[in-house]
Amino acid sequence: MARPLATASPLRQRILTALALGPLALVAVLWLPTGWLALVLALVVLLGAWEWTALAGLKTPMVRGGYLVLVAIGLAVLWPLHLWGLGGWILAPVVLAWLGFTLVLAQVREIPQAQGQDLALLALGFPVLLGPWLALLELDARPNGPYLVLFLLLLIWAADIAAYFAGRRWGRTKLAPALSPGKTRAGAYAALVAAAGAGVILALLLGVDPWRGLALVVICLVTAVISVVGDLFESLLKRRRGLKDSGTLLPGHGGILDRIDSMTAAAPVFTLGIWMLL
Repeated sequence: MARPLATASPLRQRILTALALGPLALVAVLWLPTGWLALVLALVVLLGAWEWTALAGLKTPMVRGGYLVLVAIGLAVLWPLHLWGLGGWILAPVVLAWLGFTLVLAQVREIPQAQGQDLALLALGFPVLLGPWLALLELDARPNGPYLVLFLLLLIWAADIAAYFAGRRWGRTKLAPALSPGKTRAGAYAALVAAAGAGVILALLLGVDPWRGLALVVICLVTAVISVVGDLFESLLKRRRGLKDSGTLLPGHGGILDRIDSMTAAAPVFTLGIWMLL
């Protein structure tokens, strides 16, 4: 007799949640106009912002709600800037910040426990949460934009899946044991191979010249690397608070931030690369 859903294994819960959310994401990306997509993504950002307040040590619902109001104001300010064609310029410092995070995370050997409220992390939440929202809108508004957004999603998923299976099969040396003991160097190499393959496919689909095709492969490789940085950065924040997941909204997947951690870093990098190249 099958077990009820309430007692389903974590793997089964992950699969069921992915099967439920996957088609919704596909419909939103391919069929929603940019304005409606902005609203859907804004809801995701606000849910992530709620979890972010917990990572920053806020406990009072009213105070946490106040942070969501500030994030919503930030979204409202970015929308006209996107319409005026300034999105690429705004994304540039966000990408530089993620490159800085890469250098910082490479030096982490131990993680001290955080105490009290972290105002600096609350401030950092604005580029981390608003950056990918703006990046996806910028990407969606380009020629073939919805398909580029879909490609970005598939790129991150392909890199993640390749890393998972390669890590299980050949993983010996840990990539960042203090931050995420499950990640291995073998998995990282497999993710890069998957990203390079995806870049070649994108170049062929777009029909670009060889030099631009090579540039697309490089963009995909950098995107894959930065997606791992986004994942490790969120792992750092959770470990500082002694948390396994950022939330419990998605059965088997944890919280919203647990699902979009790679995208928070990858979307600005990929979009800025496309913005500069095409």
